Amino acid sequence: MRLLPHDASFFSYFEQQGQKTVEGCRAFLDMVENPTDLDQRAERVKQIEHECDEITHAVVAGLHKTFITPIDRNDIYRLITKMDDIMDMVEAAADRLALYDVKEMTKEAVDLARCLVSGAEHVLGAVSGLRDLRKSDVMLQHCIEVNRLENVADSILRSALARLFREEKDPIAVIKWKEIYETLESATDRCEDVANIIEGVLLENS
Repeated sequence: MRLLPHDASFFSYFEQQGQKTVEGCRAFLDMVENPTDLDQRAERVKQIEHECDEITHAVVAGLHKTFITPIDRNDIYRLITKMDDIMDMVEAAADRLALYDVKEMTKEAVDLARCLVSGAEHVLGAVSGLRDLRKSDVMLQHCIEVNRLENVADSILRSALARLFREEKDPIAVIKWKEIYETLESATDRCEDVANIIEGVLLENS
């Protein structure tokens, strides 16, 4: 056991998780922009989600072995688990698309997926700054953008549900799309959770 580990392994894990999350969100966007071989594409998203789980487990194991952490121990735990939640939601949405064998995507599903990719990119930008908290201004800009994108996703969800209930006559299709839309919007909520934790870390260390 290293009692005074001044390595940057936790920061490396955050960056790896951020990169994997961007990769997973882009894989999902590709799935909705090119809706063919949905099972295969969903399996790819699932594989990325599994890799995110492994990074999360490595961080938790590291916390058990480390006496002094570079930032608050609880913040490290909350940060990695909330980051993991993003891919959990994305994987759930990809799984639904394959399970329901969705042949045609909606504009709103694509818009939400694009919003999610941007959110994940800003999450990566924010966590990448944790190594050097003196760059707090850059990190805060990423966090502000994540919050803005979550509001955009909220707005897309409201419009999507309004159109769905107004235009879709098949009740089964309504149930399917409502679930997919809400799962995607929840993924952007998890991005916002991550941004909020980072803002808290910056306050604690200012």
